[in-house]
Amino acid sequence: MPKVLIVDDAAFMRKLLRNILFTGGFDIAGEAENGKQAVEMYKQLRPDVVTMDIVMPEMNGIEALKEIKRMDPSAKIVMCTAVGQEQMVKTAIKLGAKGYIVKPFQAPKVIEELKRVAGI
Repeated sequence: MPKVLIVDDAAFMRKLLRNILFTGGFDIAGEAENGKQAVEMYKQLRPDVVTMDIVMPEMNGIEALKEIKRMDPSAKIVMCTAVGQEQMVKTAIKLGAKGYIVKPFQAPKVIEELKRVAGI
């Protein structure tokens, strides 16, 4: 199954995503709590898919997306967004994000979107 790197500054959101994705049959490659850590972990783990929160400390999701896409143009990144961040999602899609999921997460939609992006 595809390996996923979960990136979110909130521990409870990472745990929620981990449980949803594990139930959906995904392998969890790792978890990062900010964009800077996500870039470093991406280099080491080379996950199949990344779930990327947009608003985070140190390096936000848009900056991390740019950095990862510069390193690996074929990276598959799904943005995690809250209501009201539509403009940031549009920016992320223009920069190469493959999709997005909306908080609060609905497990079937999360699994469906990640399977679509992973190509399974």
